Amino acid sequence: MELVSPEHWKDYELIDSGNFEKLERFGAYTLIRPEPQALWNRVMKEEEWNRLADAKFVRDTSKKNNRDTNSEQGGWSFKAKLPASWNIKYNHAGLNIKFKLQWTSFGHIGVFPEQASNWDFIYDSINKIKTTIAEPKVLNMFAYTGGASLAAKAAGADVTHVDAVRNVVTWANDNMQLSGLNNIRWLVEDALKFARREAKRGKFYEGIILDPPAYGRGPEGEKWVLEEQLSELMQSCAAILAKNGFLILNLYSMGLSSLVANNLIRSFFPGAVTSFGESFILSKSGQQLPLGVYVRIEPKL
Repeated sequence: MELVSPEHWKDYELIDSGNFEKLERFGAYTLIRPEPQALWNRVMKEEEWNRLADAKFVRDTSKKNNRDTNSEQGGWSFKAKLPASWNIKYNHAGLNIKFKLQWTSFGHIGVFPEQASNWDFIYDSINKIKTTIAEPKVLNMFAYTGGASLAAKAAGADVTHVDAVRNVVTWANDNMQLSGLNNIRWLVEDALKFARREAKRGKFYEGIILDPPAYGRGPEGEKWVLEEQLSELMQSCAAILAKNGFLILNLYSMGLSSLVANNLIRSFFPGAVTSFGESFILSKSGQQLPLGVYVRIEPKL
């Protein structure tokens, strides 16, 4: 299991969780958001949650839970007037990056805090590879607001950032500038199509980062279903990962274990040295909140 250390994440804190919700602090503001895996009871009383929370995301229960509709769609309830956006930072062992956070209709605010351990891995791996390659090439697909892209660029990589949603790519660009970085290559593109093309072109990357959703749509309506297309994506990634390169695969589908993910990776990358497990965050109240699984291919030096 991969614990995200609170020592590295001073601007984020999981305070408590339970009853399908989580209580989190992002910088100056404390939020209540849905959490489908928090099946247990809260440690803290509901009155304490309500006292601490500055905002709460309320689901729109009229939305159906299907492959084309986000079941978390809804809106925010605010205790008082809050800014439309605010910034937080992540600092660890030379890695210093910043994020602009803002309210969305899906309950996301622009960062997935459990990914911090992956950012550390990316930063450290690139610094190792740089002992033999001056500017390693890194491809980040399904890249969202760019935490992994920022970590790679901060370490000195040549970064290509691919996401199907234009406004999310714009958001990632804002984070790059906020972090004092530059020259990330931004692509609004379907990840599978792009990986196929890179394989045909004979391109290679020293690092590949994959954060695919269970279901999604490309910029031209391309349909993405994780269980149906992940193997094809991994086949293309196997063709473009350099021999000394690293790879990260994150999965959030509740039906897939880290063993499944590791078996998949090893089937396409025979002989690779992998580590795998479950990402989680330890709450201030003592709970371990699971937030997906990961597999990593270690860089070869």
